[in-house]
Amino acid sequence: MAAPQSTHSAPARAPNVDSTITELKKLYGDRVSTAHAVREQHGKDISYHEAHLPDAVVFAESTEEVQEIVKLCARLKTPIIPFGTGTSLEGHISAPNGGISLDVSRMNKVVQVNEADLDVVVQPGVTRKQLNEYIRATGLFFPIDPGADASIGGMASTRASGTNAVRYGTMRENVLSLQVVTADGRLMRLGGRARKSSAGYDLVKLFVGSEGTLGVITEVTLRLYGIPESMVAATCAFDSLEGAVNTVIQTIQSGIPVARIELMDTETVDTVNKYSKLSLPNKNLLLLEFHGTEAGTKEQAEMVQALAAENGGGDFAWTSQAEERSKMWQGRHDAAWAAKAAKPGWGMWATDVCVPISNLAECILETQKDIVANGLYAPIVGHVGDGNFHLTMMVNPDDPTYLKRAEGLNDRMIARAQHLGGTCTGEHGVGIGKIKYLYKEHGEAMSLMRSIKKALDPDNIMNPGKIIGPIN
Repeated sequence: MAAPQSTHSAPARAPNVDSTITELKKLYGDRVSTAHAVREQHGKDISYHEAHLPDAVVFAESTEEVQEIVKLCARLKTPIIPFGTGTSLEGHISAPNGGISLDVSRMNKVVQVNEADLDVVVQPGVTRKQLNEYIRATGLFFPIDPGADASIGGMASTRASGTNAVRYGTMRENVLSLQVVTADGRLMRLGGRARKSSAGYDLVKLFVGSEGTLGVITEVTLRLYGIPESMVAATCAFDSLEGAVNTVIQTIQSGIPVARIELMDTETVDTVNKYSKLSLPNKNLLLLEFHGTEAGTKEQAEMVQALAAENGGGDFAWTSQAEERSKMWQGRHDAAWAAKAAKPGWGMWATDVCVPISNLAECILETQKDIVANGLYAPIVGHVGDGNFHLTMMVNPDDPTYLKRAEGLNDRMIARAQHLGGTCTGEHGVGIGKIKYLYKEHGEAMSLMRSIKKALDPDNIMNPGKIIGPIN
C-alpha cells in the first residue's frame, strides 16, 4: 500500500476550534492557555521536524477531566494532541491541523505500589525518574530508560525502550494494563495485573505504540523488578567499529545475560567527554552493565572481556561503584546534547533503525561509510544488544545542500535496515517523520491499520496526521 501523498499546503484548521476553546475556558479557566509561548512549547518536540502549534493548551488534572475534554472535542470535531513532557523525536506532538494540546503532566501521582506482585499503577504524567525515586525504598525498580526523563504515558504511547531493553524488554513487554479514554469519550480498562492472559484481543498492545492516535492514556500498570544484588558497569575500547560491533554480536549469540550493551563511536565519545566532563578512551567504545550476584556479574564481565580481546578490544575497565556507574550512563544519555553542543547553531536530527543482530555489523558499517562519503556529521550510538542504533545528524543551516544530503543518508540507512530484515524505527516511533517508511515496511497491512484508526476514531480527532498519515 502506498503512503498518502503529502501536500505543501497547510491542513485546514478545525472549523469549531474557537467554540471549543471558549467552552474549555468556561470549564477550566486559566488552565487553558492560548499564549504563543505555551503553544510553541506544546507544538515542537526535540526533533528537527517543523513545529505546528495547537490553537490552545489545556492542563488536565484527572481522568474525569480528560473524559470531559475529549467528549467536548468529539462533539465539535476538534483535534486532540496528547502531551506528556514533549521529549519525542519524530514530531509526535506537532499539531498540523491545529486543535487542542491535552497536557497530562499534572496527572503525576503514583496510584498504587504492589510490592508482592512486582507491579505499580501510575498516572500518565509520572516520569521514569520520579517513579524510580518513589519506589527506591521498596527494593524494586522500573528499568525502561529512553534517556530523557519522559512521562510514563508518553513512553507507553511511543513504545519506548532504552539501554536496559536487551535484558528487560521495551514498554511493550512491561505494560500490564491501561486505562484509556477513547475518541468518543468512553473510559476503558484494558488488560489486568495477571502476568499472562489469553482472554480476547490484546488491546493493551494495540494502544502501546499507538502514539495518541486511538485514545488518551490516563493510567498505566507496569511491571517492576527487584534491584539486583550486584550491578557492575564496564567500558571497552576498540580501534575499529567493526571489532566493537562483532563483540556485541558474539556476546548476544553466546547467551551472556548483559543488562546493557551500548555503542558509542569515536565522534560520540569525543563530544561526550567534553560535554559531560568524562575521560573515556577516545576510541569506539562499548559501555556494558551486568546484573546478578557478585559472582555472576564478575563471571559475565570476564566472559565479555575475553570476547572483546578476540576482536581487538582493550582498556577494559569495570566498576561496581554506584556513583561511577551513574556518571557513565548519564554521559551515554547526554550523547545527543553533546553532539548539539559540538555544533552550535546547527539543527539536530536524531534517527534510528533496528535490525536482526546477525546483520548489525553490515548495517552500521555501511552507514558509517555513507556518512563519510557524504561529508556529514552524524555520530553513531546504539542499543546494539538488540540491534538498534541511532544517528545524531547535525544539520548546518548555512549550507543549502546539507539537509538534502542528510535526508538522503536517512533514506538509505532505513532502506538498508529494511532490506536486512529490520525496521525503520526501533524505538523513536513514527510520528510524522517516518510515515513513508512505514508504508514500505508493512505494505498492505497499512490498510488494516487505517481501518482500525477509522473504526476507533471515525472523525480523525486523535493526534491526526501521525503514523498512518492524513485520512481524507
